[in-house]
Amino acid sequence: MGHLVGKDVFRELGRKLDGLEMRLPWNDALHAILKELYSAEEADVVVRMPYGLSTLAQLVRTTGHEETALRKILDALTAKGLVVDVWLGEAYHYVPSPMVVGIFEFTMMRAGPGLNTKVWAKLFHDYLEVDGSFGAANFGRGMQVQVMRTLPHEEALQSAECLEVLDYERASELLGQTDRFAIGLCSCRHEKLHLGAKTCEVPLEKCSSLGRAADFMIRHNLAREVSRTEMEESFAESREMGLVLNVDNVRRNARFVCQCCKCCCAPLLAISKYGYPNSIVTSNYVATIGDDSCTSCGQCAEACPIDAIAIVSDGGRGAEETATARVETRAPSTTPSSPKKSPGPSRASTVPSLSTRAFPSAIRRNSRPRPP
Repeated sequence: MGHLVGKDVFRELGRKLDGLEMRLPWNDALHAILKELYSAEEADVVVRMPYGLSTLAQLVRTTGHEETALRKILDALTAKGLVVDVWLGEAYHYVPSPMVVGIFEFTMMRAGPGLNTKVWAKLFHDYLEVDGSFGAANFGRGMQVQVMRTLPHEEALQSAECLEVLDYERASELLGQTDRFAIGLCSCRHEKLHLGAKTCEVPLEKCSSLGRAADFMIRHNLAREVSRTEMEESFAESREMGLVLNVDNVRRNARFVCQCCKCCCAPLLAISKYGYPNSIVTSNYVATIGDDSCTSCGQCAEACPIDAIAIVSDGGRGAEETATARVETRAPSTTPSSPKKSPGPSRASTVPSLSTRAFPSAIRRNSRPRPP
């Protein structure tokens, strides 16, 4: 079987990855990322891999590589998080990583000497933010279904006879569903740190993974194993710091929990900075202002991670002037960045997420039939 070489293999890799969870408009910025992270040989293997889980024996047939050589290539890819390996039954199964959640996160979670972390941060920033086409292709044109959803902090929910917090809305329930936990570097904060754009005091080590995902992260030194108690303490600290809990958008067995701040985290910046209100599937709970108890102190407006709360004057004069907090429930007025190239036809995130493809038993919470 012939193998792709040169620039063609990276163009084909771009097409392959564009068929996963997130659209990847092709341009020089994406080409630079792929060429930096993959060797030509590694790119060729990923191009020939099925989208779903495959054993080594299956990949020998689909890629045309000899088993020993292929195993070495796969070991290099999984060490970088560019391919995910999961032990199922009596063998490892392999699946390509998408850009998000996947290539970006796993690359920026790597730590140690000799890594081109600052270069990677600039490359991802140029493609995912500066260029504009990635946001337009994945979050624009009224798209409703995304790969992440927001969990409420349970302590903030008002108790009522009619209120039931469903299991998939509870952070505590997620921890109760598994027995292995890992915490690693937050890819977004790590990127912003190397760009000189991190302005918060949130610790870098905040990205949480559960179950089989934790096993993958631990085996490849992308995160460290922690106890259930330490994970619970991390969630409690995030609550105190006003961080937003975002998980992969599945009903059961969510594997990744991001603890997001307003200055670094890409999903929140997609709303507040780039004007894509549907970049995250919101929780089923809506923040409200208690008119009787509001003192217009401004703490809620300062804490809001997407700048959806403002202190608004009632228009009075002098000592009689008062102000109240107001929650903005419409789409942000920010104009999305214009893509340099057309991202192609719009589509929702209808391909199964990485949690569904690589870590079985995860079922999408919001999904639609894939368009023809």
